[in-house]
Amino acid sequence: MDLFKYEFGYGWLYNYGHLLPIAVSGVLLLVAWRSEWPRWVRAVAGVGVAWGVAGLLIVQLVLRFNLPMMLPTESFLASGQGTVLDGGAGSGRSSLMVLLERPQAKVIGVDLYEGDYGIGDNGPERLMANARRAGVAERVEARVGDLRDLPLEDESLDGAISAFVIDHMGRESRDKAFAEIHRVLRNDGQFLLVVVNPDVWIRTAWPFFVHHGYWGSSGSHDRWQSEVESAGFEVEERDTIPGALYVLARKTFSPARLTRASSRVSRVTLEPLRALSD
Repeated sequence: MDLFKYEFGYGWLYNYGHLLPIAVSGVLLLVAWRSEWPRWVRAVAGVGVAWGVAGLLIVQLVLRFNLPMMLPTESFLASGQGTVLDGGAGSGRSSLMVLLERPQAKVIGVDLYEGDYGIGDNGPERLMANARRAGVAERVEARVGDLRDLPLEDESLDGAISAFVIDHMGRESRDKAFAEIHRVLRNDGQFLLVVVNPDVWIRTAWPFFVHHGYWGSSGSHDRWQSEVESAGFEVEERDTIPGALYVLARKTFSPARLTRASSRVSRVTLEPLRALSD
């Protein structure tokens, strides 16, 4: 495990901010011990050190901020090959997840790349640099685009993922994003949605921020399953991983397409009959 191999661009505070309470509490504990201050002072300092160490380990080894994400389910793209959309790809943690765990797959990463959203110098170049470090650059393409208006052809992809992006959109934007993902997937293509889940890991690492901003509650499995199904997907699996919950769904045959196809069949069938009757 190489914690310094990639540069995903998350700020020092997110990555190593726990070093501050470790240092401050550690110095306080040392002074309190040598000066024989009251036990409660030493206890408080000890708790500060312990929390800082625990938070640092969670960020680096459990939430894996400096490493590619781990695929939450082996059921996604089980064939091991195909072209996958990474919607809101950012610096590439989720793109590399697919590329490393599905060595025959290709990924098209799409992101607005406007603003950093917690990622310094957020741009296609950072994603591609990380892909080169992982040795998978030949299988990934980074494009500037909007998840709500994807620069991709209809039914052109075998799978799609979106990690920690859609849960930060408003409802109207989410509906557009789900509709676009449905549009670009081939029939029977899979969609893996991953959203923030303020579980015990996040509450331990960031207890003071868990109800604010990025780490705020993103809702239950039922909420996301309902929205995904409303977009025309059939949910196959849902579960949690540290710091997140996921929903795995499959594109079902579009009712609109079925209606259009039925209309075409009807016209083809009835036109000769009309001609005979005339």
